[in-house]
Amino acid sequence: MSGFKELLKPGQRIWVAGSSNEPTALLAALQDAALPDNLTFLQFPLAGYNNTDFTSLSATARQQTFFMSQVLKNAAAGRLDFIPMQMRAVFDYLAGNVDVALIQAAYDRNGQLRIGPNLDFVDAALSSASIVIAEVNSGFHAPLGCPLLEQERLAWVLESDRPLYEMPAPVIDDAATAIGALVADLIGDGDCIQTGIGSIPAAILAQLDERNDLGLHGGLIDDGGMRLIRAGNVSGANKPVDRGIHITGMALGSAALLDWLAETPEVQFRGANYTHEVRVIGRLPQFVSINSAVEVDLFGQVNAEYAGGRQLSGTGGSVDFMRAARVSPGGRSIIAMNATARTGSVSRIVPRVEMVTALRTDVDMVVTEYGVARLYGRSVPERAEALIEIAAPRFRDALRDEAPI
Repeated sequence: MSGFKELLKPGQRIWVAGSSNEPTALLAALQDAALPDNLTFLQFPLAGYNNTDFTSLSATARQQTFFMSQVLKNAAAGRLDFIPMQMRAVFDYLAGNVDVALIQAAYDRNGQLRIGPNLDFVDAALSSASIVIAEVNSGFHAPLGCPLLEQERLAWVLESDRPLYEMPAPVIDDAATAIGALVADLIGDGDCIQTGIGSIPAAILAQLDERNDLGLHGGLIDDGGMRLIRAGNVSGANKPVDRGIHITGMALGSAALLDWLAETPEVQFRGANYTHEVRVIGRLPQFVSINSAVEVDLFGQVNAEYAGGRQLSGTGGSVDFMRAARVSPGGRSIIAMNATARTGSVSRIVPRVEMVTALRTDVDMVVTEYGVARLYGRSVPERAEALIEIAAPRFRDALRDEAPI
């Protein structure tokens, strides 16, 4: 830790790479160190991958987060700040608010040092930070589509040899399969798709085997995306931008996914200023944004982050993609979610959402296992009725009693 610790000074703002590129060996070293006072750590954490409460590192450490998690529920009172901000805006925010950047890097199969499998905010942090500290991990090979990293940029290096966390394969139940089939029917040959993580996105990707020349441009690639690329369903052949290239911000999945990325330069990793940028996506015709939600109300407003009076996650990048889909020629945005929660006892189609993540004007279609509600171009009462029709049957009468007129 000597050398590393000396680079840290009181009051610094320290950005920590998140999701699959978190430098966990560096974080372990931090936990064993006596840290300077009043450090502020910034991270966009992802459940399963990132499990550090930075307020626990010292009595004066603070944390700024753009996404809540179970770990952060127990953060020190008054020293955790949740910042509601969409991913494209997070990139610009970090570009001017970081003193120290903690990242992970790895060598590719050719022996060249590259940034690890998440590029979402790396360029922003590196443009702002005067000090860059890297964990160089020999436990995996860097994807060929990740950018090279100049050794001269690094103020300190910690070598490690550890496998990356493997995201468990999602369990696809009957409801997810039904939703996946309905969404797959809304996707045509040549469309350029963006999806999230979880059982419903996995079910959607699993049912696109009959599609041809799909494009991929989004914040992540997982095993489902890899399968479609290898099978030829996703070719990117119709993309006027990045033709034949598959654009992602991060890789989330199995060791097999990382091994494949290590020899697949056609999958290119870019920052959120590219993956979530409306001026880029607007040049991609037939861009289809597919995201999920906690609940949708009868006006079509989407809550993707808040329940029971508390912050569950964050605004993320879904609204960036929804609004970009509006600009894309032939583009559309889809919210795909289960009709109920808590083993069927609670409807996720509600009279009013608890928190608005996406405006009623951001969404074109909402899909549950009961059908597709097409909202674009419809009046307020028509939207409400379409949404009631895809709610679980036991809740429909009560929803009609609350419907706007």
